[in-house]
Amino acid sequence: MLNTNEIRRDFPILERATAGGARVTYLDSTATSQKPLTVIEAMDVFYRRSNANIHRGVHTLAEEATALYESAREKIARFVNAPSARQIVYTRNATEAINLVAYTWARSNLKAGDLIILTEMEHHSNLVPWHMLAAERGIELDFIPVTEDGLLDLDAYRSLLARDPKLVAFTHMSNVLGTINPAMEIIRLARDAGAVSLVDAAQSVPHLTVDVQALDADFLAFSAHKMCGPTGIGALYGKTELLESMPPFLGGGDMIKEVKLRSFRPNTLPHKFEAGTPAIAEAVGFGAAVDYLTKIGMDNIAAHEHEITEYALERLDEVPGVKVFGPPSDKKGGVTSFTLEGVHPHDVAQILDRDGIAIRAGHHCAQPLHEKFGIPATSRASFYLYNTKEEVDLLVNGLYKVKELFG
Repeated sequence: MLNTNEIRRDFPILERATAGGARVTYLDSTATSQKPLTVIEAMDVFYRRSNANIHRGVHTLAEEATALYESAREKIARFVNAPSARQIVYTRNATEAINLVAYTWARSNLKAGDLIILTEMEHHSNLVPWHMLAAERGIELDFIPVTEDGLLDLDAYRSLLARDPKLVAFTHMSNVLGTINPAMEIIRLARDAGAVSLVDAAQSVPHLTVDVQALDADFLAFSAHKMCGPTGIGALYGKTELLESMPPFLGGGDMIKEVKLRSFRPNTLPHKFEAGTPAIAEAVGFGAAVDYLTKIGMDNIAAHEHEITEYALERLDEVPGVKVFGPPSDKKGGVTSFTLEGVHPHDVAQILDRDGIAIRAGHHCAQPLHEKFGIPATSRASFYLYNTKEEVDLLVNGLYKVKELFG
């Protein structure tokens, strides 16, 4: 198990106090994780020692910057067990990675009447790009239902597959319910039906061991900022034959092999999809985050989060008026969304913040899922490698304060 006290010393922000003098209790890692000192220092050292543009320069700084940028790509590829670093495309975030697939692969391969299967628990990032495509091309969208206990209805999914879908795009782990979906089975069934698969792994890659070869995913998207890395950078993994067949996403420098006045030739993978000066320092930070998580061990992180989540569900069950959404702890990650009877989630979050307790309130960019359960919003506490059972106790004590305040 993790030595959480030792790990917490790696995160400077966990030492700060709020304006009211309370120590920060950060329970919002599903929105964005905090950053260890090694990531902060790696980016600082890059700017102090090696800052230059990449790939073109032959001077010392440019070569160092290029080496650091591409070394981080190699680390990320190993982290998700991609066969080659060429299959890792840097993007701004998981949202852009999904949009890249929608704008390139989908617009090249789908036509009016084709079916895309999504799920009712998707983040807006894996809904809106497909709505835009459907409006533009006459593509049909249908959805795997979510059961009352927060799981996907796989029997309904099998029925949808009988309609010859071209793409199945789904979240590996729900950012609201915490549900860990059976990705391997979903992908296998999609492949048997002749469909391409896209996995939104923004919530799973930071918390679980994700192996793209074992999953056999065609595309997989994730973000650095949810896995101890910086904001502004993410990654798309894709199978080589698919990436090579796709047109470029954006045009400009670095994505070209040759440009003439009346034509151009795109660059090789992965640079074909990386136009312009990229987020170089952020890539360095991304690589440092992967190093940090690898050193701790993803299985250790998953086990720690499971223990914290199980404890949180037990404690929340003690609070009168609290309703928790999603499956039991053995089927979910470190996410707990709940309502408190008679109190709006925004009020819950604001009152908890007085004691330095940071949770999320709202629809969490998953409005259709909240509509499914007949609620406008939830409060969400989410856990990561630096959280403790004592912080869960602070959350529960805070909820009793909220109840007292609202009578």
